[in-house]
Amino acid sequence: MKTNREEQLWSKDFVIVILLNFFGFLTHLMVLSTFPFFVNYLGYTETVSGLCATLFSIVAVVSRAFIGWVLDSGKRRLIMLIGLLGMALLPMGYLLIYTILTSIVLTAILRMLHAIAFAATNTAAATMATDIVPKTRFAEGMGMFGMSTALATACAPAIGEFLMNLGFPILYGGTTAIMVLGLILFFIMKNPKIEPSRKKFAITDLVNRDALPASAVALVFVMTYGSLESYILKFASESDEVSLSGAFFFIAMAVMLLITRVTVGKVADRRGEAVFVYVCCPAMTAGLLILAFAPGNLSFVLAALLSGFAFGCIEPSLQAMAVSLSPPNRRGAANSTFLCAYDIGIGVGAGLAGVLIDQIGYHHMYAVLSLASIAALILYIFIGRNHPSSITWQVKHGR
Repeated sequence: MKTNREEQLWSKDFVIVILLNFFGFLTHLMVLSTFPFFVNYLGYTETVSGLCATLFSIVAVVSRAFIGWVLDSGKRRLIMLIGLLGMALLPMGYLLIYTILTSIVLTAILRMLHAIAFAATNTAAATMATDIVPKTRFAEGMGMFGMSTALATACAPAIGEFLMNLGFPILYGGTTAIMVLGLILFFIMKNPKIEPSRKKFAITDLVNRDALPASAVALVFVMTYGSLESYILKFASESDEVSLSGAFFFIAMAVMLLITRVTVGKVADRRGEAVFVYVCCPAMTAGLLILAFAPGNLSFVLAALLSGFAFGCIEPSLQAMAVSLSPPNRRGAANSTFLCAYDIGIGVGAGLAGVLIDQIGYHHMYAVLSLASIAALILYIFIGRNHPSSITWQVKHGR
C-alpha cells in the first residue's frame, strides 16, 4: 500500500486543468479590474459598475447550481468546453459595444453571459482537479490548484491595465487569444472516468448540504475581496496619498498568495482549517483598515501583503472543508455550492463597495467592509468548527 508521500500529485492532466483555471481567472480578472473604466467610458458611475458586478454574481450563482448537477451526471468535458468557448467569444461583444453600440444595457447582458461562461469553466476545472488529486493529499493538491488563481490575481490587473492603456480593442482581443490557447490545451487533456450520479433531477440536489458551513463562511469573508478586486485600480489612480499603480497591489498580494498556497495545504491536511480562519480573518480586517485610515505607499504594500496572506490561506482550506465529505459523484455539487457562495460574496462586496464609494468615498468604504471578515470569523465559530465537514473536527475525532 502506498504511503501519503508515495501518492503521485502531479500529472499532465493536473497541470492542464491548473492552466485552464489560470486562463479562465486571468481573462475574468483582466475584464473585471478594468470594467469600472469601461463603464466610465460609457458615461456611468461606480454604482453602475457595482450593479453589473452584482448581476454577474447572481447569474454565476444560479448557473453554478445547475452546472454542478450536470457535472455530477458525467458531463465534465461538455461543461468545460461550453465555458471555454464562451470565455473566448464574449470579449468580442465588449469590443462591439466599445466600437459601435455604446449600450449599458447590452453591457449588463454581456456581463451576465460572461458569468455563465466563467462559472462553467471554473466549476468544471475545480471538479476535475478534485477528481485527479489523491484524497490523502487533498488540501495540498487543491492549494496547488489554487496557485493558478493566485498567479492570475498577480498578472491580470497589471496586464489588463497595460492593454487597456493601449486601447480596449487590444484588451479584449488579448483575452480572446488567451482562451483560444486554453481550448487547444483542453483537447489534449483527459480526465478520470467517474461513475456518474444516476439520481433523477431534484432541486435539493443542486446544493450540497455538507458544503454549506464552509460556503457560508467563505461568502461573508470574500465580500472584502470583492471590494479589492473591483476597485483597487480606481482607488490607487484617484488617491492623493498613493503614487503606486493599483496593479502593484495585486502583484504584492499575489506574491503572498503564492507563498501561502505552497505551504497551507499540508498544514490543512494535518490540522484542518480552523487555524487559518482564526488568523486570516483578523489579517484581512487589518489590511482593509490600513487602506482606510493610513494611506500611503508603504501601507498600500502592507495592506496587499496582509490581504494576500489572508485570502491565500483561508480560501483553499475552506474549499477542502466544503468537499471533504463528498463522494466523487457529488463533488460537482459540493464545488458548485462553495463557488456559488464565493460568487455571492464577491458580487455583494463589489456592489456594496460601489454604492459606498459614491456615498462616503473609498476610505470609509474599506473601513465598513473590514467588518465582513470579523463577521466571517464569528460565523465559523458558531456553525463551522463543530460540523462534521470541518477537517479540524475530523482530525480531533480521528475520522
